[in-house]
Amino acid sequence: MADDEITKLEEGQPGRKSTDTSTSTAFCTSPEVVTLLQKVAAELLGTFFIIFAGCGAVAVNNHYGQVTFPGVCVTWGLIVMAMIYALGHISGAHFNPAVTITFALFRHFPYKHVPLYIVAQVVGSIMASGVLCLLLEIRPADSFVSARSGSPVQALVMEIVVTFLFMFVISGVCTDHRAVGELAGFVIGMTLLLNVFVAGPVSGASMNPARSLGPAIVLNDYEGLWIYIVGPIVGAILGGGAYNLIRFTDKPLSELTKSSSFLKAGSSSRKASAG
Repeated sequence: MADDEITKLEEGQPGRKSTDTSTSTAFCTSPEVVTLLQKVAAELLGTFFIIFAGCGAVAVNNHYGQVTFPGVCVTWGLIVMAMIYALGHISGAHFNPAVTITFALFRHFPYKHVPLYIVAQVVGSIMASGVLCLLLEIRPADSFVSARSGSPVQALVMEIVVTFLFMFVISGVCTDHRAVGELAGFVIGMTLLLNVFVAGPVSGASMNPARSLGPAIVLNDYEGLWIYIVGPIVGAILGGGAYNLIRFTDKPLSELTKSSSFLKAGSSSRKASAG
């Protein structure tokens, strides 16, 4: 195999088309399919660990009372941040059907991959919920399903608002080349943490249909589930749309800000010293 062909395969690009039409495994072993399977696997694993850690903290706190509400908030923020840094370069680190749908609507993600991503996210959530039930012997009082304390309208509006903020921040740090991309995981994780602090006591702060659907299926508790499917999707679309309305500009970054961030300044100095 030529060097340029190897390079293309390593980068996930298609090589030369095979002239052997009798090989039935050509499609399944093509770089496009292998790369897509890697992305789907990353989404499944990332969602699994997010639900395992986040909902696990909720269940442990409900059972033993030692995690505390601030501890639950921090757990959600830290696990999301960790998974973004661990898997973001593979799948884009959606881990959330609302994020995937919004990215697709605003042409940051191909429509044809949306069903696979959503299935992977939901399956990962179901698997994590099942493992938690096996490990912790969940009682009704220990349930980690998304639950509200206010009325359905209050919970729905809260989910829309906090998911709006969540997706607004994601759009800013992940889809705009002017943003400090190296801090994306930290900023998104901290935004989630803040949202859980605010919305947790009111709506449960789901912001993720997969987070609510997996535990609901495993624990057979579907009360108010529609809130956590409709609310996050509507909020994410509105948040992504709002950022897209204000992001467009022909001005270079130097005209938009007088002082660059410490991270970009450090990057520039490293490039200068390397040169």
